[in-house]
Amino acid sequence: MRLAFLSDIHGNPIALNAVLNDISAQGGVDEYWALGDLVAIGYDPVGVLERLCALSELRVLRGNTERYVLTGDRPPPTEADVLNDRRLMPQLVEVARSFAWTDGYLMAAGWLNWLASLPAQMRTRLPDGTRLLAVHSTPRADDGAGLSPGMSDEDLGAAVGDCQADLVIAGHTHRPFARFVNGARFVNGVHVVNLGSVSNPQTEDRRASYVIVTADAAGYRLEHRRVAYDYEAVIEAIRRSHHPCQAFLAHHFQQREPRPVGPRARV
Repeated sequence: MRLAFLSDIHGNPIALNAVLNDISAQGGVDEYWALGDLVAIGYDPVGVLERLCALSELRVLRGNTERYVLTGDRPPPTEADVLNDRRLMPQLVEVARSFAWTDGYLMAAGWLNWLASLPAQMRTRLPDGTRLLAVHSTPRADDGAGLSPGMSDEDLGAAVGDCQADLVIAGHTHRPFARFVNGARFVNGVHVVNLGSVSNPQTEDRRASYVIVTADAAGYRLEHRRVAYDYEAVIEAIRRSHHPCQAFLAHHFQQREPRPVGPRARV
């Protein structure tokens, strides 16, 4: 059994196609699992959904940005935040314009009911009996701090809680890592994995990140993969899209200065 896990595509079919081509180059998979944040904060949400739904054996769950599109909820800042600090007003307006554009695009194309049908979690058992739980952020929520590499074992264990799983796979933070967490609440420990993100990178490494799990009766093997794609083509596609927040979208794909190395480096 081979499963591909990808998350946080954010309306970027160029990045998605690069990942799907890499999966094919690795010999393909039996199932594709997409773990939310598929459409918002990107230039072509419908293109992403059409590409995903053309895959055979696709399983999909929703992320916090799907909830924002469907319910009208929004990420910070809130109106109350702006009343306390008027400097946040441009950010509030930008968020409102971005999600209104995405909502209208998806409504016109008839995708909102499909998004509304997506679950918050997905589970399966691997051939060796490993209980796998896939979520967007954590087993308890689709947003918040999520699962990040800088978390202590104690905080990470509290975040996955009594999840009734041996392997937890998530996205949301755009920061890939994998770690075993042990503690009194877990009988044999929990393997916690963050996929990183297909798009909108939050680190100096702009490449798409995803995971392939290969499993049989003897156990499973997990591989984080990184895939480069044409960032300038993404920036040009953003420019042609007439998205109302083009500068914000484009900054994810522009070259960043590497962090300094040595004793003065910040972590």
